[in-house]
Amino acid sequence: MRKLIEYNHLSIDGRMSGDAWWAGQQTIVPNDNHFAYQRRLLSSAVGLVLGRVTYEGFAETWPSMTGDVADKINSLPKHVASTTLTETTWNAEVLAGDPVDAVAQLKDAGDGTLVKYGNGPFSRALVEAGLLDELHLSISPFVAGSGESLLSGIRTTAMDLTEVTELGNGTVVLTYTPNR
Repeated sequence: MRKLIEYNHLSIDGRMSGDAWWAGQQTIVPNDNHFAYQRRLLSSAVGLVLGRVTYEGFAETWPSMTGDVADKINSLPKHVASTTLTETTWNAEVLAGDPVDAVAQLKDAGDGTLVKYGNGPFSRALVEAGLLDELHLSISPFVAGSGESLLSGIRTTAMDLTEVTELGNGTVVLTYTPNR
């Protein structure tokens, strides 16, 4: 069975979107540790799971990027949750039917890891369905003060902290697994 890992960037106050968050995130300059972490995260990946908004943003940006992380991301199949997309590019397919059921089928379809980038209603649905195996939160050293919080509105879900990774620049990645 495949493992589903979600990776998200957050501010210290738990924000993940909005103008203030983007302004703060732009001040964090990735270093070699950031790229090494992504290489490790993607090393066993057999596909990416993305919501429509994340897919559209990634599809505009990643194809023109170079380097080993970009090469890996660009080469992986992308599984996109959307009710509005009719066409995809960039080695992507829209998940057929209910996206949560489709991800459950992807998990059952073999070995390796599915990495989910992005957040929002699709992330919440995957957590509530019990499909998420790990949650990697990259916490950047700034307070956004406004913007959406990760997993807002979800029922209480206990998680265990399994790893803390310092990336430098004041950034840490906290890895959690659902307490099942």
